[in-house]
Amino acid sequence: MRILLIGATGTLGRAVHEALKGRGHEVVTASRTGSDLSVDITDPESIRALYAAAGRIDAVANTAGWVPWKPFGELTADDVRAGLAGKAFSQVELVRQGSALLAGGASFTLITGVLSRAAVAAGTMASLANGAVESFVRAVATELPHRQRVNVVSPTLFEESAVDYDAIFTGFRPVPVAEAARAYVRSVEGVQTGQVFVVE
Repeated sequence: MRILLIGATGTLGRAVHEALKGRGHEVVTASRTGSDLSVDITDPESIRALYAAAGRIDAVANTAGWVPWKPFGELTADDVRAGLAGKAFSQVELVRQGSALLAGGASFTLITGVLSRAAVAAGTMASLANGAVESFVRAVATELPHRQRVNVVSPTLFEESAVDYDAIFTGFRPVPVAEAARAYVRSVEGVQTGQVFVVE
């Protein structure tokens, strides 16, 4: 398969790239910098240009997303808009535009995280955006054309990132990032749609 991997330079993106390449797929990488193609997934025009530059694609795998980390009482309206744009709107737009361009049987794999199921201090925007994306995936799976599929991978803290984020995710049991990469393989190569693949 020819797979468009967005967010390819991050911890998860690198692991997904390795897993997909190891299974013989052709992977076209995209991120803000340092990849085959450049994209800002919060900008619909940038997504349009990405799909135009990528050419024929059998699957889209996204590992990118951003939200502000602030206590709820410190969030501004702009923070809320930015968080939804960075993690929810951006991924909806990847599917909205891509579903009209990709061939029958193509798949989309999106990213959320453990905060759709749990709460941590200053993580309200992450929980909100993650929950929105998971609800979107369950719903849009019933409407995608041409046997296209969509799923989302929802991992907990990664072992490779635990040193940096342990103070935020106190008591969470980290998993190897390779476990989340395997969930991407399952989504890309499998038959399921509308699923949340929990990795914890």
